[in-house]
Amino acid sequence: MAGMALFGKGPPVRQFVIGLAAACAALLSVPMPAGAQAPRPVTIVALGDSLTAGYQLPPADAFPVKLQAALRAKGLAVTVENAGVSGDTSTGGLERLDWAVGDGVDAVILELGANDALRGIDPAITRRNLEAIIARLKERNIPILLTGMIAPPNMGSTYGAAFNPIFPELAAKHGLIFDPFFLEGVAAERDLNLADGMHPNGRGVDVIVRRILPKVEELIAQVRSRRGG
Repeated sequence: MAGMALFGKGPPVRQFVIGLAAACAALLSVPMPAGAQAPRPVTIVALGDSLTAGYQLPPADAFPVKLQAALRAKGLAVTVENAGVSGDTSTGGLERLDWAVGDGVDAVILELGANDALRGIDPAITRRNLEAIIARLKERNIPILLTGMIAPPNMGSTYGAAFNPIFPELAAKHGLIFDPFFLEGVAAERDLNLADGMHPNGRGVDVIVRRILPKVEELIAQVRSRRGG
């Protein structure tokens, strides 16, 4: 068949293949301009409680998983590790900090405090724990996105007045990227929460991810700035 000549071994075909291979080799040997090189991937640890862990959700619906997918959809080479523990308080987060945030971590999303408020823990303890976590991460030169929490109304106005300012005050004191309320747009929205009315469902996590995404991009930019690229 005439078409079979394309796969023959005559001199013209050999010369074409040799020429094509030489051209490909020449292209591969040309170094990429520095500006065109892909930035080194960024590893973020989401350190939190059940809101981070994905309480009663399929693994694919957990906040870190959906956040990573949203970042990668924007072309960002980012891995978001899930270091959420359901029921964890700021005390528990401090106790497990060193193994939860290991070597090679570039940034941390700090989401703790909700269980402190639910249990009525002294806000002074919560503040002290969060500040200790922040100080230890800063010693390691790890940028932080601090997410805020608001005490439930049933805890009373006195408790709320002591608890709620913890997060904005720590963010201002330490110069942190700050998200004022992790559950903004989701809290008290029946369609966005599980039956318990406290934990976001998959749709609720989507709302959180969309809203917090610009803050996380700012965190990534801070990582790259400290790296020098």
